[in-house]
Amino acid sequence: LSLPGKTIVCGDSHTATHGALGAIAFGIGTSEVESVFATQCIWQTKPKNMGVKVIGKKPENVFAKDIILKLIAENGIAFGNGYAVEYYGEAIEDLNMEERMTICNMSIEAGAKFGIIKPDSKTIDYIADKPYTPKGKDFEIYKDEIKDLYTDDESDFDKIISLDISELKPQVSYGTNPAMTLAIDELFPAIESSEDERAYQYMDLKPGMKFSDIPVKYVFIGSCTNGRINDLRIAAKIMENQKVADNINCIVVPGSMQVLKQAEKEGLVKIFEEAGCEMRFPGCSYCLAMNEDRIEAGTHCASTSNRNFEGRQGENSRTHLMSPYMAAKTAINGRISDE
Repeated sequence: LSLPGKTIVCGDSHTATHGALGAIAFGIGTSEVESVFATQCIWQTKPKNMGVKVIGKKPENVFAKDIILKLIAENGIAFGNGYAVEYYGEAIEDLNMEERMTICNMSIEAGAKFGIIKPDSKTIDYIADKPYTPKGKDFEIYKDEIKDLYTDDESDFDKIISLDISELKPQVSYGTNPAMTLAIDELFPAIESSEDERAYQYMDLKPGMKFSDIPVKYVFIGSCTNGRINDLRIAAKIMENQKVADNINCIVVPGSMQVLKQAEKEGLVKIFEEAGCEMRFPGCSYCLAMNEDRIEAGTHCASTSNRNFEGRQGENSRTHLMSPYMAAKTAINGRISDE
């Protein structure tokens, strides 16, 4: 259903994921959902426009999750408040469609109304065989219509922030919001506020520690942030012919039935199961402690999801956000490490 130029709303904040296709997509409340169903219309205040320019070539073993975590770490969880965020620059153009979805998905954790990326040849290739994409001559006309769905003059932005990813390293969160994130080789920073103190107390960590010191018990690979087929391919490549560490419970949850079927077809499910992972049917699962999918109180989870708030994965759960690559490495190593 999602196509460039569409306006998409849903009762889920991470509807913003669809911005990767060049669609205006954002979450709405229950009463607004009622209005949309009844009238196909909704009143909205126009947000300001922010440009997020990402340049440089992505280093090896660095992924879209690392980019968006770094942006939030540098600029805070409120940098997008009141803004529609458009991502652009060579680094964004180099991302595949699924990685772009990860970027737009976590625009919400930056406080933005939504995130969007201009449609390009990768977008066209991605939607070409989708059932609701125009066909034949109509598709040629449509491609011409959507080519201008971007901001072509930076002066039109109300605000611009930039990030050079040339030397970016894998990013992992240590605290209780996504801005509390560091490179994998950094030591935890000093306490500078009551928020820092509370986060350290909740996470049972101390300044000066390193990620490999964390007693991880769970690894969760999934969610609307990183539960797509390419995410599973990345994790499976790490886990092939390996075994999950004895101290780790690793749970893999594909993002959709389509992803699950493709993962089965490619042999990824077999790789995960032989490594010792527990496979679950598609759903939100451990991302937000859905049903019985909860992290044991007081334990740490390496997670590919989007939120590390207090209690997000269960009462007194402790969440560390990271890419599927880092999560798979953690599952095999038994600690948070990219070695």
